[in-house]
Amino acid sequence: MRSPLPRFFLILLLTWSAAIPPRVLAQSAGEYRQQGLALREQERLPAAIAALQKAVELDPTNLSGRVLLGWTQHLAGQRSAAITTLLDTLRINDRYVPALNALGIVYLVEGNLTWAVITHNLARLLKPNNEIAYYNLSLAYHRLQLYDWAIRDARQAALIEPYNPHPLIAEAIAQWDQGNLSRSRQIYERATALKSQYGDRAYLDELARAGFSPGQIQVAAAILKTP
Repeated sequence: MRSPLPRFFLILLLTWSAAIPPRVLAQSAGEYRQQGLALREQERLPAAIAALQKAVELDPTNLSGRVLLGWTQHLAGQRSAAITTLLDTLRINDRYVPALNALGIVYLVEGNLTWAVITHNLARLLKPNNEIAYYNLSLAYHRLQLYDWAIRDARQAALIEPYNPHPLIAEAIAQWDQGNLSRSRQIYERATALKSQYGDRAYLDELARAGFSPGQIQVAAAILKTP
């Protein structure tokens, strides 16, 4: 005769499972966000986007989660989708600075300089110590050949975040194109003192990750080549 214990434990297990609310058994929005971030760190961007989209579906009012999705879409080159996600976030709260910062960067990389300037200026007004806004405004103004404004905002970004070499390089390229070659080289040397890799021409392509356009990277290379 078989022991009744296995059947008893099976009944107990089914009873316990039925007593647990479905939302406890299901993966939460927070867990999907963590999964998406982990996948993004592994550069598995399509899978990361899928996880972050699920998080937004489960928790649509979580603004941070929406920005994570939009930024990941941007990293994957899905800029139209990123813009849609971030605009939807701002429809919920049009003063949410992280969404404005991210949207401004997407516009900048896309080459929509007018909207990059508008978006980052709004972010700057809402958060005056917003290094991201000042830095990206400098890059946008440089591409618009508004060199005085580019220099001004690069300096402000460097004041807010003095250990970041990128605002210094942003000012250096603006100084260079304004004709201040000696001043440009001095500022660029300050940037390489913070991050020596930027003294290597082969490393300059990494500036694209920081929002620099191909033309701006060429200016940085010109500064580097000049004795």
